[in-house]
Formats: sequence, C-alpha cells, structure tokens
Amino acid sequence: MKFSLENKVAVITGGGSGIGKAMSKTFAEMGAAVHILEMNLTAGKETVEEIEATKGIAFCHQCDVSNQKQVAAIFTQINAASGTVDILINNAGIGFVGNIENTTEEDLDRLYSVNVKGVYNCIKAVIPYFKTKNEGIIINMASIASSVGIADRFAYSMTKGAVLTMTYSIAKDYLAHNIRCNCISPARIHTPFVDNFIAKNYPGREKEMFENLSKTQPIGRMGTPQEVANLALYLCANESAFITGTDFPIDGGFIKLNG
Repeated sequence: MKFSLENKVAVITGGGSGIGKAMSKTFAEMGAAVHILEMNLTAGKETVEEIEATKGIAFCHQCDVSNQKQVAAIFTQINAASGTVDILINNAGIGFVGNIENTTEEDLDRLYSVNVKGVYNCIKAVIPYFKTKNEGIIINMASIASSVGIADRFAYSMTKGAVLTMTYSIAKDYLAHNIRCNCISPARIHTPFVDNFIAKNYPGREKEMFENLSKTQPIGRMGTPQEVANLALYLCANESAFITGTDFPIDGGFIKLNG
C-alpha cells in the first residue's frame, strides 16, 4: 500500500483540532501510532476516541510546547513506551492579526513562545532519538506568510518566517543522520479558527465574509484540513525519501498567481 505508515510512531503537536486533527486521523488510518500533544486535553481526547473508534492507535498528552522541560519529559515517556519515535509534526501554533503599531510586547512574546520556541523545543527533544536510530522525519507547519507580505500579520509572519528558516537549518545539519526536515506553508484553510474569527469580527455578515476570504485565493476557495493532511502524509511516507530541506506551499495559487 502506497503511503503506508505501518509500525511508525508519530508525534503531532496541536493534534486535537483543525489541521492537526486531520493529520492525526489520517496518520492513524495509514497505520501509525499517533501521539497527540495538546494544550486542550478535551479536544485531544476526543480525537483519540475518534481514532480508536476506527481501530486506530492514538494517545493524548497534555502539553505546553513552550515549556522545554515538559516537552522533553513527554518525549522520554513516548520513547520509553513505544521504543521509538519516527515522525514529528510541529503543528501547534497561534495566530494574531495586527501591524507593528498594534502589536504589544506581550503579543510578540506569546506568539514567539508557541510558534518559534515550541518548534525549537520539540525538535530539540526528538533529535537525540532520531540520531540514535540514524533516521527520522520532521514536518514544520509554516505559512504563506513565511514567504510573502500579508497585511496586518506582523508578529505572525515573524514567527512563521523563523519556522521556514529553522526547517532549512535542521535539514542541512542532520543530512548525515538521515533526518529529513521539510515544511508546509498553507494559505487560508477552513478551520474553526477561521469561523471564530469571522463570527467575532463580522457578526451578522458571516456568510459574506466567508465568501470574500475564500476569493482571496486564486483558486476561489479555502483549502481543507484534509488536503493539508494528505500532503503531510506524502512527506512522511517512504515515497518522499528523496525530499528534504524544502517548503511546500499549499495555497490555491496564492503565492504565484496573485499578481
């Protein structure tokens, strides 16, 4: 079976909702034992229950990815229980709308702690296990904001730019250890975050604003979490063994066709 993850152990941060949930369910469907690291324990457990209902294997660990000691302890626990870690998906992240003038120091620190330090903490924790087995796969969730200018995304773009360049650095530094590191850069994906943003900022105009936001992508619609999960699956399967140090936009043509 193509794109099989049979007998693989995958750690997915923020795996309880949105894109992370789609990845968790897809990876489990393809045979991986999935460990979800999630601040929202309820959401994480619900995803585990959905996976188990289809005979998949999944576990949830409540985790603040910005806390290095907590992250390291959980990876030690996972490795001890499973005997290995094969895949890390750095999906946990938070958004923020604003330019530099309305971005406070607290806003900047909050985004940095999750979107940058969280990625750093998880990679730092998993690298020793990957080096021991001389193999491993890391996928970082970046954004089109890593590569192009988007209005009112100052702090968010800063963090996702860091994710992009961390990806390149990790891929370069661990070539000799057969550790592959790539990143995925979505445009607007229809997740609960989008629905909540519209409801909060445009009450009574939800349908209109949803259509307007959908049309900002040349393809004329938002992406789906499942489409992102399918790309991540390919990048973690043996079929992509020749790919490392690469950013994969999944953007409905946004980067190249929005001129």
